[in-house]
Order: sequence, then C-alpha cells, then structure tokens
Amino acid sequence: MNKPEVMPENLPFYLKDNFAPTFEEVTATELKVTGEIPRALNGRMLRNGPNPQTGWSSHWFLGDGMIHGVELEDGKANWYRNRYVRTPLFADSGADPIEAIMDLQKSAANTHIIHHAGKILALEEAHLPFALTPELETEGPWDFAGKLNTPMTAHPKTCPETGELLFFGYGIFPPYLTYHRVSASGELVQSEEITVPGATMIHDFNITRNYVIWMDLPAVWDVENMADSGLPIKWDPSYGARLGVMPREGCDADVVWYEIDPCYVFHPLNAYEEGNQIVIDVCRKANVMAARVESPAMLYRWVIDQDKGTVTETQLDDRSTEFPRLNDSLVGLKHRYGYVAGLSDVGPLAERYIKFDLANDSSQVFELGAGREGSEAVFVADPDGSAEDDGWLLSYVFDKAAGTSELVIMDAADLSRGALATVHLPARVPMGFHGSWIPENY
Repeated sequence: MNKPEVMPENLPFYLKDNFAPTFEEVTATELKVTGEIPRALNGRMLRNGPNPQTGWSSHWFLGDGMIHGVELEDGKANWYRNRYVRTPLFADSGADPIEAIMDLQKSAANTHIIHHAGKILALEEAHLPFALTPELETEGPWDFAGKLNTPMTAHPKTCPETGELLFFGYGIFPPYLTYHRVSASGELVQSEEITVPGATMIHDFNITRNYVIWMDLPAVWDVENMADSGLPIKWDPSYGARLGVMPREGCDADVVWYEIDPCYVFHPLNAYEEGNQIVIDVCRKANVMAARVESPAMLYRWVIDQDKGTVTETQLDDRSTEFPRLNDSLVGLKHRYGYVAGLSDVGPLAERYIKFDLANDSSQVFELGAGREGSEAVFVADPDGSAEDDGWLLSYVFDKAAGTSELVIMDAADLSRGALATVHLPARVPMGFHGSWIPENY
C-alpha cells in the first residue's frame, strides 16, 4: 500500500520511533558481545514483525513481514541477518492487504516464526504459512502437501509429549473456524470445521493434554469499522463471549461451550488439566478495538469446571502485560512459571520483563532501564537443566540514546542477575511481534 502524505508528527505510533520500518537487508558476522553467552545456546533466535516496504500501512498488523535472526554457537554470535518474507503480497507492493485476504498465498507473513518437522514457517493468521531456509531466504507457501485449504493461525501449539502441531484457521466468510492436527512428522491428519455464530478475530487458542479450548470472543469482522481502527473489526459485546472445550481428536459435535464475561485475549500463557477442571492463564483485556480507549491486558486465570459447567475468573496481577511465554516442554501441561513483557503506558513495548511464580503468587522483575525498549522475550530451555526454569530469556532490545539494537540474554531462573550477555547488532531491529528459538538440529 502506497504511503500517503502525512506529516511526521501525525504518523501513527507503529510508523515512528523504533516501530518505524527499516529497509536495508543486512548480513553481518562475528558480532561483538558484552558478557558471556552460555555455551549451551546453539541455534538461532528469530523474530518476526511488520515492516512495510513502502514506509506506510493503515494498521500495525498489516506491514510486510521481516525476520530478524542471530545465530549463536559455542559461546559466540556468528551472524545477524534480516530478510523480508517474499510473498506474493510483498511482490505486489501497492496491494491492499485487506483486499488480499481472500488469496491464501497473498500473506504479509508478519506475525510469528516457528519450526516443526524440519521446516521453518513464517506465519500470519489470514493466510498460508511461508517456508524459509535457515538463512532466512523465502522458499514459498506451505500447504502441507496440498491438504491445507484454510488460513493458519500465527499461534499453533506443538505438543511436547506427542510432537503434534495443533492449529486452526478462521475466516471472514464460512467456514468461520476450522481445526487442524498435524503429526510429528509433518503430515496433516485431521481437519474439522467448528461451528461459531459469526466471523470474529480468533488470534490464539489453548491446548491441554487431552483438549483444545477455543476462545470465541466479541472482536467481530465489520468492513464499516475500517475508518475507526484501520482494520475491519469492531468490539461488539452483544456477540457474547465463550470458551469451547473439545477433545484433541474430536469434532464439532464434541465441543462443550461455556459462557464468560465479554473480554478479549490475544495471548494465553498456557492451559492444563487438574482432574476434571481446566486451568487457563491468559493476558486478558476488557475490550479491543473499542470506540473508547482500549484496555490494557492483565494476567488472569480461568478455571473451567467440567462437572459443574462453570467458569471462574480470577485476576492474578494488575500490571499491564503481554507476550506471555513459558518453557515449551510444558505447553498444555501444568506450569509454575510464566514470563511476560511489562508494557509501557505509551505503546506496546516492554519496559521490563516479569517472571511470575504462580505457585507462590510472587514475581521477579528485570528492568530494561531508561530509554531502553524491548519486545517479546523467548524462553530457551537449558539442555542440561532439570528444573522448569533452567534456561534463558532472549529478547531484542532497542537503546534509544545509542540508536542501536541488541540481543539480550537473561537467566530465566533468576532475573535479578541482569543481562548475562548482550549481542550488539549492526542494524536497528524495529518493535515486532513473536519469535522462536530454532535449535541447531531442528
């Protein structure tokens, strides 16, 4: 989408300061490091985010995807690379991303990046995933050998016990929600249409050992809302809000729905089963894309009692938090710790990282410091560790005074230690969305 004439002071937040796009694709080797990189960190820290090639997009969610990556090996930082994901939408630089939503291959590919069954996939929830090489070059769209004919969420879940990849696609026209299950070897083995009342923005979902849990919440697709938010989505509490529990190998007829108070959740931390109860920890917002000021996200817990048919809701913390992560070996299983970005009052950027101990109702904080801004922190487990929090947090951080970006490595067991190592990067890394650690033998 071509850039209109807008005075710099009138640019939206997502096009200025460290949200502004960067246009040069850089490759640099033998990066400078302050501190000591743990030698067990062998792989690549990849992060996705919107980076409009024209310098303009009508919403933060719509810019062209750009991947930033750092390779770590044996205590060294081998390289930094950033590359656009070269999709058909990227090739058609003047295209309107909203008009492109009906073409599954015309993706911005700008939200997340994961690995599964030997593939690295760049994700954006309205289209097919795009496969990348380990050096971040685009291979092309991936449809699971022709079996995937819906979009793929940007937030699939890899089961740590079975290796399955569970995900869904939503649509603005029927089918509004479709569930997919992929084997550990990468074969799409199940697709099920799930009945919901209408078209909503379903950004994420939950899994446990035995269930998937849908979040059918009132962010409703509405083309008349474009002028208000930059996206054709409006907040409509009259739609209702509910959680749907379905066996992981089940179908639409097996879903049991539970009504909850209207709210919105972009990102859950995790879910697990305790007897016949399902516990879900989420970053909950009272509204999203509402006409009034949008509410911050705060950590809440839902408990679904399948015997009583009820959901209880408890606020766990009153700080503005987002981008929750945990040790991925516990996805769908009972967790004790969660890591979140503590957000600034002026925008979706981290001023600190918070470690929650949900067993002891306590937390630790790592403050980034004045003039330093972070994005999502990714947990990387220590391959030689045994405790849940044995590992590291990795995040891209921008230093406003220096005008430079860094990859910061923290001790996930003890945030009070500060930065264990800082990898100094040769290019600015704009604020983005989600990332993953890609181990050397993925």
